[in-house]
Amino acid sequence: MKVSEIMTRDVCVARPDHTIEDVARMMLAIDAGLLPVGDDDRLVGTITDRDIAVRAIAEGKGPKTPVSEVMSQEVKYCFEDEDSAHVAQNMGELQVRRLPVLNRDKRLVGILSLADLAQAERGQRIGNALRQIAQPGGEHTQGANERSGGM
Repeated sequence: MKVSEIMTRDVCVARPDHTIEDVARMMLAIDAGLLPVGDDDRLVGTITDRDIAVRAIAEGKGPKTPVSEVMSQEVKYCFEDEDSAHVAQNMGELQVRRLPVLNRDKRLVGILSLADLAQAERGQRIGNALRQIAQPGGEHTQGANERSGGM
């Protein structure tokens, strides 16, 4: 099955000059944790709720901070004509839950999420991707909590 058959086509896109407050409100309105950042129809980055928390709020940046200051510029993506099973495997290896989808002219045409894959594949391959994505990415020990003043 091709990515184009299961991706979400109606994509909300942030601009580099949006503020993180604008983007947070957009995420709330569509119940999403990632937005592609586009300049016209060219993908120039992505911004996640984690980017807002870690790269903005935790660093003392205010709500009027432009998205361009905290977005990820190294964007992982897939193409609409790729096989969804192959993309699911790549998502697992990359430990990502969503990927922007581009056409071969590198124009944004959609978003592919684990939910899209799960619905299309009825969970067959999604389990492997989830296991890989769910691997801890950082220090999750009692020592880390002690250093950060946590529980």
